[in-house]
Amino acid sequence: MATLAEIRNKLKEQEVRSGGNTKTSGGDNAIYPFWNLKEGEQSTVRFLPDGDSNNTFFWRERLMIKLPFNGIKGETDSKPVQVQVPCMEMYGESCAILSEVRGWFKDPNLEDMGRKYWKKRSYIFQGFVKEDPLNEENKSANPIRRFIIGPQIFQIIKGALMDPEMEDLPTDKINGVDFKIVKTSKGGYADYSTSAWSRKTRPLTEDENKAVETHGLFNMSDYLPKKPTEVELKVMKEMFEASVDG
Repeated sequence: MATLAEIRNKLKEQEVRSGGNTKTSGGDNAIYPFWNLKEGEQSTVRFLPDGDSNNTFFWRERLMIKLPFNGIKGETDSKPVQVQVPCMEMYGESCAILSEVRGWFKDPNLEDMGRKYWKKRSYIFQGFVKEDPLNEENKSANPIRRFIIGPQIFQIIKGALMDPEMEDLPTDKINGVDFKIVKTSKGGYADYSTSAWSRKTRPLTEDENKAVETHGLFNMSDYLPKKPTEVELKVMKEMFEASVDG
């Protein structure tokens, strides 16, 4: 498991490179749908390390591109559909779709179109749900859950990691801290900007330690889309062109 200093260095490297900036569901009921919280509710979670010890972080970044279509050809009552395809930058390679879209931002008339086809970031974490206002049914026997975290919450997580006053990893078994996901609304949309790390450290309980020993940790990379083949890349490019052409 990486140290807090290693995580900070890696995050700084990514900021420099960006200029400052498979199994997606698994079908095992492991994903915790915190987005179903009601306005004003909060859920407390405890993040765990990645099962892959080679991963510096305790999360994996997922980059997807959404391709909207007016409907399905040949179906008269077809409704608009949206297809998600993986962005090749997720695998450290150049993305043909983004190479095309990037130039659109130079033209004010194409900026909105560019944003529509630009990569969407999310992050896969895992851990325990300590407080669950959802009172879920059909829970998995494995209490270790996966979390699909968006950029807004991720920036809060990242900001605290870069704070020199945080001395221990939040995933540490003894000196780690819980994270509170708080749902409010802003401008008619869900808002999670008041989510925050707990101010108190909390060691994992006996039951939590036992769960890790019994079930093991997920390898977060297993829940990223598989890398497309050359044939699939060609199909993705054709789908992108068809989507743009309407």
